[in-house]
Amino acid sequence: MAIEIPRELLPVDGRFGCGPSRVRPAQIEALAAVGASLLGTSHRKTPVKNLVASVRERLSTLFDLPEGYEIILGNGGSTAFWDAAAFGLIEHRAQNLVFGEFGGKFAKAAAAPWLEAPDVRTSEPGTVAFAEVVEGVDVYAWPHNETSTGAAAPVRRVAADGALTVVDATSAAGGIDVDISQVDVYYFAPQKNLGSDGGLWLAAVSPAAIERIERISASGRYIPEFLSLHNALTNSRLSQTLNTPALTTLHLLDSQLDWILANGGLKWAAARTAESSGLLYDWAESTSVTTPFVEAAYRSPVVATIDFDGVDAAEIAKALRANGIVDTEPYRKLGRNQLRIATFVSIEPDDVRQLIRSIDYVLGHLA
Repeated sequence: MAIEIPRELLPVDGRFGCGPSRVRPAQIEALAAVGASLLGTSHRKTPVKNLVASVRERLSTLFDLPEGYEIILGNGGSTAFWDAAAFGLIEHRAQNLVFGEFGGKFAKAAAAPWLEAPDVRTSEPGTVAFAEVVEGVDVYAWPHNETSTGAAAPVRRVAADGALTVVDATSAAGGIDVDISQVDVYYFAPQKNLGSDGGLWLAAVSPAAIERIERISASGRYIPEFLSLHNALTNSRLSQTLNTPALTTLHLLDSQLDWILANGGLKWAAARTAESSGLLYDWAESTSVTTPFVEAAYRSPVVATIDFDGVDAAEIAKALRANGIVDTEPYRKLGRNQLRIATFVSIEPDDVRQLIRSIDYVLGHLA
C-alpha cells in the first residue's frame, strides 16, 4: 500500500542525491540572466575568459591558497584527472589508499603500464586507510571524502622527501574545511558541494606539483594532449581550457562560489554541512532500527550513510521517492541495507530536519 507523507512533514526541496548535487534556484536564475550573452560564445573571448578567471580567483580565496599555489582546470571530470595524473603527475610509483569505490578507481589508473605497480593500501568500506612511507613512491593519493561510503579521511602531508600528497576532493571541496598547505594537489569535479554540473576538473596545486608537471612534460613521456596537465596549467594561466569548456558548469560554479564566500567562506560551509549531517547521525543513534555506518571519528559531514536493522531500507527509499524525496538509495555496489543522504552545503539544514520527520513517518507505517 502506498504511503502518503503529510505535506507538513516534507522538505521544501526533496533532492538529497550524492551526485550530482542539488542546484540552488538562485544559481539557475543567475545563469538565465546571462545565458544569451554567454552560452554559444567563443571560449577564447573575453566573457568566458573572465568567467574562468573569476572561478580561479574565487577558489583561491575559498581555499586561502598558500604562496605559490595555483588553481588549474581542465576538460573532463575526476575520471579524466586520474588518467591525467597517471600520465603527468606520477613519476614512477604511487601509493593509493582504497576504502571505497573512488579511491579504487584512481588505483586502477595508477597501474598504467609505463608506471611501476602501485602500492595499494585497502581497508573495509566504512573505515579509512592511512598512508605509510615506502621507498620509491613519489605520489601518495587518497580521497578526502569517500562518496560511496560516507567516510572522511584526514588531509595531512606525507613526510616523504620528494613525494607529492594528492587528495581527491570531489565530494569534499567546498563542504569540508581543509588546510591546503598539507597537500600538493587537491582536485575535484564541481558537481557536489560546489553546486554545479559535470564536464570539468579543477585542482589546487603546489609549487612542487607544478615542478613535477613541468618536468614530466619535458621528459619525453608520451602524454595525450587532452590528458596533459602541462596543457591544463598553461591554459589555466591564460584563463581558458584546452577545448571548449561546459559554460553552464563554469557559471553555476562561479555563482555557487560567490554565495559561499558571501556567507563566510569555507568555515561557514563546513559548519553548515556539519550541522546537517549531525542531525542525521544523532537521529540514527537515538532510533532503535538505525545505526550510522561509519564510526564517529571518520563520519563524513557531507555524505551520511545510515544502516537499518529489521526494516528494508529500499522500501523506505521507495516510499520517500513516491513523495518527492529522491536519491536516498545506497551506493549501488556497496550492497548494504542503508540510506545514503547528501548533506552538501546547498541543502538546507531545515530540509534535513524534515527528511528525518518523513523517514520516521514511513518507519511508523512499515513497522
